[in-house]
Amino acid sequence: MGQLYRYDDFDKAFLAERIAQFRGQVARRIAGDITEEQFRPLRLQNGLYLQLHAYMLRVAIPYGTLDARQMRVLAEVARRFDKGYGHFTTRQNIQYNWVKLEEAADALALLAEADLHAIQTSGNCIRNVTSDQFAGVALDEIEDPRPWGEIIRQWSTLHPEFGFLPRKFKIAITGAESDRAAVKIHDIGIRLVKNEAGETGFEIIVGGGLGRTPIIGKVIRAFLPKRDLLTYLESVLRVYNRYGRRDNIYKARIKILVQEIGIEKMREEVEAEFAARSADPLTLPPELIASIESHFAPVAYAPQPAEPAAYQSALASDTGFAAWVKTNTAAHKATGYAIVTVTLKPAGGIPGDATADQMDALADLAERYSENEIRVTHVQNLVLPHVRKADLPVIYAELQRIGFAEAHLNTAADIIACPGLDYCALANARSIPIAQEISARVAKPGRLEEIGPVQIKISGCINACGHHHVGHIGLLGVDKNGEEFYQITLGGHAGDDPARSAAVGTILGPSLSKDAVADGIDKVFDAYLALRAAPEETFVETVRRVGTTPFKERVYAAG
Repeated sequence: MGQLYRYDDFDKAFLAERIAQFRGQVARRIAGDITEEQFRPLRLQNGLYLQLHAYMLRVAIPYGTLDARQMRVLAEVARRFDKGYGHFTTRQNIQYNWVKLEEAADALALLAEADLHAIQTSGNCIRNVTSDQFAGVALDEIEDPRPWGEIIRQWSTLHPEFGFLPRKFKIAITGAESDRAAVKIHDIGIRLVKNEAGETGFEIIVGGGLGRTPIIGKVIRAFLPKRDLLTYLESVLRVYNRYGRRDNIYKARIKILVQEIGIEKMREEVEAEFAARSADPLTLPPELIASIESHFAPVAYAPQPAEPAAYQSALASDTGFAAWVKTNTAAHKATGYAIVTVTLKPAGGIPGDATADQMDALADLAERYSENEIRVTHVQNLVLPHVRKADLPVIYAELQRIGFAEAHLNTAADIIACPGLDYCALANARSIPIAQEISARVAKPGRLEEIGPVQIKISGCINACGHHHVGHIGLLGVDKNGEEFYQITLGGHAGDDPARSAAVGTILGPSLSKDAVADGIDKVFDAYLALRAAPEETFVETVRRVGTTPFKERVYAAG
């Protein structure tokens, strides 16, 4: 069985108290005893937003790890309290867009039965801690980062000092060479690294973030001993809480503080705070670290042949299966096993959406074929992390049945998109229909293979929930006199490939109308195919080699 953190009696009692408290707050709001203005901070710290059409409930999936029981509960919430589906987000959360206020506490109570909650999925606090979806099974991993994600979660939940920060605060952690957690675009990014003595510790990155001012984070500490993780994080948060802007919402993130005072001054302030806390009670004793790590003990894999006969036969006889294996599976630590990524982006579908029935089917697959474990990615897909290669043909067949067997991971059809103006009260433009139109076009026979690996990311407003700034192709929805337009950026990168550093994309030119944007993306791809030095040169490599001008000339050419 896959190993996950299990709530103890303290955790369960804590959740029960929070839900009872929130139930009382909801009752007072419905009765009119408190105003919406008074209720807003209360509901936000319980993950409840007021969107365009209804309340939206955002549920945390800490460091992206679920078991089958939890996935079935997420499905049941979708059936009982939504319209039969949920939306997986770029923060390894799931959102329900049609929750009734009077039923919100009941939904939270059901989630609590499976050790799930919505605490601090909104508000100016430390949000859900995210991590690498391949944690614990990746070949390039130094160490499983999830125990550290759990330690951070426990420390940050309802922290008395950091519940009302200048602005929301996001932390991501990875233990691998490939940055599948996009740590450099977070307020704090954490990488497990080894020093020259061979000791494992952390590289700490601060001041990353997207939104109105996209900034790649900077290294503030090259090596931090494990025992000091929480003390150092608390030092960073204290400096931010002390100096962060509270007079301007657009300048309130830690990235602006780091930009204004510089990384050297930020390091000086944090190190001074850290030094003053040398005997800090947050120093992590080895036995506590070991206790948390025991929840994530490696799976005891049964020995398997490296290349099972049934698997080899399916590869040879089924071209669809072979294509899916090539794109949607990754190398595993254990011989005879594979990591399977399930793309929640059927051609023409809504990125990140899954119905209750699909969630139940995925829970069944996890239970039968993946040591009871599922991961949520920050690119709106799901992962089965412990799959025997011999079982891949049956998993592929089941994914075909539920509509999630597309062989297009990391292609132009694997699009990230926020909910946009279809749901979000902050959005300027719709994201979902644009993603659907582009994915339907590129899914035509041969087009995806011709284009090769590329990441398209769409945001419906400058808040950048779709991470458009770091898309190889980014699309930002803007409002022009009540009309929806889309700004294109090229060459962004989240840093998931160790050969390429994280980068913010370059704006291509004037925004395109909603009716012209899909044609514009077609022209971008046509330009790439004409400009690439060889079929092996990827889209982002071509952009970095030739710049954006040749693409701009093709997209904005008259006629």
